[in-house]
Amino acid sequence: MQWTQRNRNVKYLLILVAICIATFFLVYSHILVKGLKDEASAKMTVWADAMSALDRADEDTDLDLVLSVIKNNNTIPIIVLNGKGEIEQYRNLSLRHAQSHADTIAYLQDRVKGMRQYGYAITSPTSDSTSYMEILYEDSRILKQLAYFPYIQLAILLVFVLIIIVTLLSLKRAEQNSVWVGLTKETAHQLGTPISSLMAWSEVLKESYPDDQIIPEIDKDVKRLQLIADRFSKVGSAPEMIDTDVKDVIWHVVNYITKRFVKVSITCNLPATDVHTLLCASLFEWVIENLCKNAIDAMEGSGHITITMHELTDKISIDITDSGKGIPKNRFNMVFAPGYTTKNRGWGLGLSLSKRIIEDYHHGTIYVKSSEPGKGTTFRIDLRK
Repeated sequence: MQWTQRNRNVKYLLILVAICIATFFLVYSHILVKGLKDEASAKMTVWADAMSALDRADEDTDLDLVLSVIKNNNTIPIIVLNGKGEIEQYRNLSLRHAQSHADTIAYLQDRVKGMRQYGYAITSPTSDSTSYMEILYEDSRILKQLAYFPYIQLAILLVFVLIIIVTLLSLKRAEQNSVWVGLTKETAHQLGTPISSLMAWSEVLKESYPDDQIIPEIDKDVKRLQLIADRFSKVGSAPEMIDTDVKDVIWHVVNYITKRFVKVSITCNLPATDVHTLLCASLFEWVIENLCKNAIDAMEGSGHITITMHELTDKISIDITDSGKGIPKNRFNMVFAPGYTTKNRGWGLGLSLSKRIIEDYHHGTIYVKSSEPGKGTTFRIDLRK
């Protein structure tokens, strides 16, 4: 549990760092764009002064500097209006070549409305003191692109980060699969030798003490160990799926649990008819057993378990409800993480294995349907028909 929580804290820290970096990029880009806009505004003020000076110039005025200022604007779109609101001239606006004069005027008037909407306008007096000219402008194409560039940059960065995350998760999952397979196969292999030895000793005891009542119970436990070894051997490989009555598997687990946990009562609400689907019976039985044993641990060895099955058109739903201490809602998904456990003993692998068996082998789903602290928990398994 501490390992899982530590991983969650690291993820939250990385997300916070990513948000801080993204915020820095956006704020810095905003400051940069604002500075460029202020610089463009200052240039337009100078350009307006140059236009005003050109309008008021006489034969003796040196216009070299004025004309240089006017001609040097090759990026900022400009429309100049006279005192009557008529378009006198325009610069750095891309027009379609096939447009008629009327279409051009209409297009420019639309641009005038847009320029005024954003407040990009400078009023400058003309040589006639009773008149004036209005100079409208807007951000250059480069400035507009620069304003959107940080978002494009963040989007590209986000795509690369997502690709990296997906790749790392795939590699991690593949590595975990290798560990799972190796662990389970080795466990099954290690159990094989002592189980074979116990089977041989059981036969010897039967010959020496044919009427002893304990020996059949020993046989049951040996068979139980064989079943556990068989389950481990099937994890990591493709188990054979056989048409099975789900009710039989559930009853087999219930009979096993009730004989060994006398303080636990189990109620089964199952359909009256057989419910068949493709199952690996030994692995599916392991899942039901894990859920029941977890329920018993949550009830501290004493309480009530209810197993309810619903047969629908396209699926079979199985609810396992206990009267235990419950699970906080923020840990519904966490309980299936490898290593997560609230017990002093155990590795926290039971529910993780159960999830793998249901989702990877049976192509179903398993999840916490509902839980309330102090009142109990319901796990649901959905199987395809």
